[in-house]
Amino acid sequence: MNNTFKALSDPTRRKILDLLKERDLTAGEISEHFNMTKPSISQHLKILKHADLVQDEKNGQYVIYSLNTTVFQEIISWALNFAEYQEGKGE
Repeated sequence: MNNTFKALSDPTRRKILDLLKERDLTAGEISEHFNMTKPSISQHLKILKHADLVQDEKNGQYVIYSLNTTVFQEIISWALNFAEYQEGKGE
């Protein structure tokens, strides 16, 4: 889960995830929302993929990126369990 939190720590990557929350996108479509080079966006996507936060699928000449909702469900479950633990300690 360490890779997940590292990936989420960057505001650009969080914005990419927000974009993918709306719909699946190509890297080119994602890059249109940022004032940075396409290789920089590709590096952010690589980090998100390594953390299993996004998935990619080849579709002809394009790669389509989408959210990996399973990981987000795991994060929510972990956070809820952590919050319950903290409540149990009286904090």
